[in-house]
Amino acid sequence: MISVLIPTYNYPIFPLVQKIHLLLEREKIEFEIICFDDGSPEISFIEANKKINSLSNSSYHVLPENIGRSKIRNLLADTAKYDWLLFLDADVIPIKNNFIKNYLNYTSAHYDIVYGGIRYEPQIDNSSNLRWHYGNAREALDAKKRNEKPYISFLTLNFLIKKSVFQKVRFNEEIPNLRHEDTLFSYQLKQAKVPIFHIENPVYHLGIESSKVFLRKSIESIEGALYLQNHKLIDPNYIKLLSIRQKLKKVKLESGISIIPQKIIRKIERNLLGNKPSLRLFDFYRLYHLIQLEKNA
Repeated sequence: MISVLIPTYNYPIFPLVQKIHLLLEREKIEFEIICFDDGSPEISFIEANKKINSLSNSSYHVLPENIGRSKIRNLLADTAKYDWLLFLDADVIPIKNNFIKNYLNYTSAHYDIVYGGIRYEPQIDNSSNLRWHYGNAREALDAKKRNEKPYISFLTLNFLIKKSVFQKVRFNEEIPNLRHEDTLFSYQLKQAKVPIFHIENPVYHLGIESSKVFLRKSIESIEGALYLQNHKLIDPNYIKLLSIRQKLKKVKLESGISIIPQKIIRKIERNLLGNKPSLRLFDFYRLYHLIQLEKNA
């Protein structure tokens, strides 16, 4: 009936698997939970996650080497035996106890992909201010809002997909491990005209990075976006930051941004790492780095 697929790396996933296992058993359906560890170096996480193997229809396997976010998801799907695949990221947890039941309501011929959404718990750690504010403003959208732009609003941390559909549109294993693999996946789904339906079935995103780490990963994400653009894997207008960059090129305004003094950039960084980060400044900061990366390429 359903294969739950969870990739992980240096993260304790037993609480998530235990919760999902309980909800699956409650529905009295055929299921399997497959967890692949992408070569985690931290032994304590591996030992803790081995408890997954004691649960019925559940397995935890450590890969001999790190293969990246795209390849591990494809490998999980290839290993699955059921017709429906439920992908969950390691650092999420279902919010409601009808989580599995809600997804099962959509396992009919009328749906190819169903995305449940994401939420964030009340903020408790000020060191993660930027990630928390960004997530709440840009990711934690209700289903009605997401269905207005079903592909752009799609994230790969909590979605159900027909295995037959996944066999046609898979994660691209050729791109560098620089993020945006989910963006490319949704773009390919759009090009293939595979419909995505959004519902209210969210998970909490637990693994929130510090503002400093999130800022670094945001720059890596820009490199990933540029790779997709430069290798003609995606329409630049599909990624908002690249679209803005294209518009600035047309009106020849990018040079003014590229010469902004470093003291201003450092001031922006202090805001983004502070208690009240501005998402507008965050967008500008990323645009600045996009122009610099293109300039120095």
